[in-house]
Amino acid sequence: MVEGGRRRDEGGKYLLESMAPQMEVFEFAVLPENRERRPTSDELLQSEFLTKPRDNLEEREAAIELRERIEEQELLLEFLLLMRQRKQEAVDKLQDTISFLTSDIEEVEKQQATLKKRGDSYQELVKDDRSTSDLSPINVDENEDSASVGSRKRFRQGSHHIKELDDSLNNGQKLGTDAENPEILISKSSRLMKNFKKLESAYLLTRRKPTKPSGKPSNKISSQNSNGRGSIVVTERSSVNNLASKDQYDEDQKSGWINPFLDGLCKYLSFSKLKVKADLKQGDLLNSSNLVCSVSFDRDGELFATAGVNKKIKVFECDSILNEDRDIHYPVVEMASKSKLSNLCWNSYIKSQIASSNFEGVVQVWDVTRSQVLTDLREHERRVWSIDYSLADPTMLASGSDDCSVKLWSINQGVSVGTIKTKANVCCVQFPPDSSRYLAFGSADHRIYYYDLRNSRIPLCAVNGHSKTVSYVKFVDSTNLVSASTDNTLKLWDLSMCVARGVEGPLQSFTGHLNVKNFVGLSVSDGYIATGSETNEVFIYHKAFPMPALTFKFDRADSPGHETDESAQFISSVCWRGHSSTFVAANSAGNIKILEMV
Repeated sequence: MVEGGRRRDEGGKYLLESMAPQMEVFEFAVLPENRERRPTSDELLQSEFLTKPRDNLEEREAAIELRERIEEQELLLEFLLLMRQRKQEAVDKLQDTISFLTSDIEEVEKQQATLKKRGDSYQELVKDDRSTSDLSPINVDENEDSASVGSRKRFRQGSHHIKELDDSLNNGQKLGTDAENPEILISKSSRLMKNFKKLESAYLLTRRKPTKPSGKPSNKISSQNSNGRGSIVVTERSSVNNLASKDQYDEDQKSGWINPFLDGLCKYLSFSKLKVKADLKQGDLLNSSNLVCSVSFDRDGELFATAGVNKKIKVFECDSILNEDRDIHYPVVEMASKSKLSNLCWNSYIKSQIASSNFEGVVQVWDVTRSQVLTDLREHERRVWSIDYSLADPTMLASGSDDCSVKLWSINQGVSVGTIKTKANVCCVQFPPDSSRYLAFGSADHRIYYYDLRNSRIPLCAVNGHSKTVSYVKFVDSTNLVSASTDNTLKLWDLSMCVARGVEGPLQSFTGHLNVKNFVGLSVSDGYIATGSETNEVFIYHKAFPMPALTFKFDRADSPGHETDESAQFISSVCWRGHSSTFVAANSAGNIKILEMV
């Protein structure tokens, strides 16, 4: 063993002695003092020292070992360079974030200072009024007309309101002092802290979106003369005003995100939970299924109707349910259909009129006060999923069907006045709130179509963005539309931004609920969006943020008793009570609740 070790040592010495000249050249090439002449790793691996054929086994092993060490060093170098690159990207991104945070803080502080100046000016008015009120009482001449006396009385009454304003301003100053300390402001809002991470993500998402111009500043001042026609008046003063309006336009473009985000933030944090105001237990337990497919409120929010696979339209008085504590609530009106019902819609003008659609493709108009059908509309060939009355023209009704068509009806004529043929099933239809000339509908081909009904041959735009069937569309306002799909998302679209018969992308995507196969309901009110989930939960979003603001889960114990598998239950319909914070939600087991945001 000793002799063998001695031989290896002698062989190693021989190897080093024989390779010494070549090693010196190799080491000289990689010495730090020769950094500018240092070869790359590829050049080293291709060098004569490493690639030269060798007869001696020890030489080959040494060359292979050196090659492996170089490759390992190269791997480590690649890792370090990639890590530095990613960290640098993170630093750049953080610097950008800090930059626009600083800019936004300055902008908000500037707006706050402007508001405080207005408050100071109001206080000056209050001081002037106090000095005036300290003067001797005003003697009213008996000969003065009653109008002048009334005006002076109104002025004196107004002084009390100014005093109240003064008090509120003083209180506001105290609040403003606290508000200057961010820690105090944050500590006052536990909901802000609870949702801080989500709000931070929403803020960053909002700020990193490209700002879309809302319009161009006007270069003219238009006024209305006495006959109602517009007249253009351009003067030296108006020219100055035009310059000011341009500056204001630039400021609005710079800080245009603030007011929508602030409004969304306030509304998002306004409510902490959903509270059950009433649990609508029904006596209809004889049907094999109580799935509620649709809930709809009348124009005044006094009555709401439900319909579903039990082939009945039930009308309830909302206030009586809220005020009466009963085990079972009975409808004030009940109307029977010959087929399973899919959708309901009240007429916004005629309070007693409600329309329904069913699984056999029939659209019916009902008189609720007489509990009878007024009109049968039988032109669809397959199931009708959705109907909608126009708010602008309550004689216009639209329907969408599995026969791949949308039909427009005049309830006065009792026949369709227009048809739009599509390539896929139509699942939902909706008129914008301010016009009967336009219509949006969602389709099983994953698209939303927006039509000018004066030219129904081709859509104004076809909106792509969902990956599955579009089950609902609802207008948030005259141009913004929210859509629901079985791809687990809701999306908000600006239809005024149609480009080349399409929309660039959604303003917002809302996620959190589960929806992969069922119709779970969709309703909008004052920026709040209510939808159901296949987890038997109700989700409330606000249009400003992609995450849920509130949730509420139906319990299995609430079910009348037919579905024993809780996982099979889902929310099937939701509807807001006008612009209030109250809405009705129903699930697949027939359980109906009146919920309120509190």
